[in-house]
Amino acid sequence: MQQAQSVSAIQHGYFDSGVWNEEQKCFFKSLLTNKRNPSGRFCKKAVGRAGKHLNFIFCPIFTFTKKMIRMNGQHFKKKVDQLWSALMTNIDHISRSDNDMISRAEEILMETDAVIRQLKVLLRQYQFVDWSEEIYFFKNTKPQFVAIYIYYSKLLSIEASKPFADPTALSSYYESERSHLLFFYNEHKDFINYYRRKSTFLDKKYFVRFKFDFKLKLSPELYSYDEEFSTSHDHMVSQIMANDLLDQYLTNKINSDNSKETSISQIRNLQWTAPKVALTELLYALHQSNCFNGGHSDLAEVFRWFENSFNINLGNYHKTLAEIRLRKTDRSKFLTLLQQNLNQHLDDLDS
Repeated sequence: MQQAQSVSAIQHGYFDSGVWNEEQKCFFKSLLTNKRNPSGRFCKKAVGRAGKHLNFIFCPIFTFTKKMIRMNGQHFKKKVDQLWSALMTNIDHISRSDNDMISRAEEILMETDAVIRQLKVLLRQYQFVDWSEEIYFFKNTKPQFVAIYIYYSKLLSIEASKPFADPTALSSYYESERSHLLFFYNEHKDFINYYRRKSTFLDKKYFVRFKFDFKLKLSPELYSYDEEFSTSHDHMVSQIMANDLLDQYLTNKINSDNSKETSISQIRNLQWTAPKVALTELLYALHQSNCFNGGHSDLAEVFRWFENSFNINLGNYHKTLAEIRLRKTDRSKFLTLLQQNLNQHLDDLDS
């Protein structure tokens, strides 16, 4: 797709600025359509070498090509986010049903399997721009999806094999299952330590496809993986995420058999990505509207709660409010934006 777009750009005259002659355009077009050279990163190197012989300037065309790839990257990320959002909605809907745990787990597994297959199709249609983008996908994005599948697979196995016994025997059963997790943590403690400390110095070996390092500890099932959709350690990250959830589930079961199911939303923490001043404006509005504890909450308490929940430092919010007051037009512009976006969404639903 990226190749076709780039070739189309040449054909439609994007590079008719006097820098490129017909011979140079034809040469670059042949590079883009060369099956042995589908990736932009290899294309850049090849064109750079050839440019010395053809005496043409490389930077303008690659900048444009890279920009087009980046646009596709934004579309890819949007599609992935939509898949995740839809999956979370479906899991929440299934979890609220009156079915037993086994039936719910089976239904969630089917939903998750379908979404992972869609994610796989999306990846086939996209070419990563650089190593960092590929690393992020296989270190963060894909493991979130697979972790859900692993978690509910193990949960289903545990609950389906659960004996009909008294609470003491059930507690022993869950303790035994939890010991299997401890074995996993001990078996892979080096990588788990690397992952939990957010280290990055081995990311190119762990989370880039076709980059297996046999000096590192690899999974014995490595050759069963789809090499286009897997790296040597992305599945390990999924297992860590899933086992953390399962550990909490089993701990709750051991302490009280009536404990609520572990929330799958813990896989992906929410982060405040809008400006801090916007959150300050919102919190002041909520506080002034008596939205917390019937209006009996302290302003500092409200800000502390949100700072802890979103892991964010809002600084001197009194000073921020003073700056908001100095705005010449629309002092509550974030609240206005919220109102406009919500009304637009409601209008879209009505149309």
